[in-house]
Amino acid sequence: MELIDFVNVASRWLHVSTAIVLVGGTVFMRFVLTPSAEKLPQPEHDRLRELVTATWRKVVMAGIALFLLTGFYNYLVVALPKHHGDKLYHALMGIKILAAFGVFFLAEALVGRSAAFAPLRQKRKTWLLVLIVVAFAIVAISSLLRVRGVPA
Repeated sequence: MELIDFVNVASRWLHVSTAIVLVGGTVFMRFVLTPSAEKLPQPEHDRLRELVTATWRKVVMAGIALFLLTGFYNYLVVALPKHHGDKLYHALMGIKILAAFGVFFLAEALVGRSAAFAPLRQKRKTWLLVLIVVAFAIVAISSLLRVRGVPA
């Protein structure tokens, strides 16, 4: 295995692993933690949300950085040379990238502290669900692109 092959595999592994952590964590927060925390008295619920969000914020920020680094490497270095002129591939990849930016925005808004996004945080359950649905759509597009392969 050449060094470039190792870097390509490591980049793909890191990209997929980051998706597993962030999407899995978001599903856990929406369907396990949030409903459980809602059963607490309000002051305890608010304190738990503050503590969890402070920790999760660091994971989200690191995850977005890793997604950007590995995603653009995987696209520009690994995929682009193989799919030169493949219009369907690039259209689907463009949709995937735009959807990913939407996910990054929602994730950042939900863990951030900006007053401008307080209305999103007040409807956290709804926006977490939207984030999850879009993330699953991204995984579906990724799967389609992977299975489709490189046209002859």
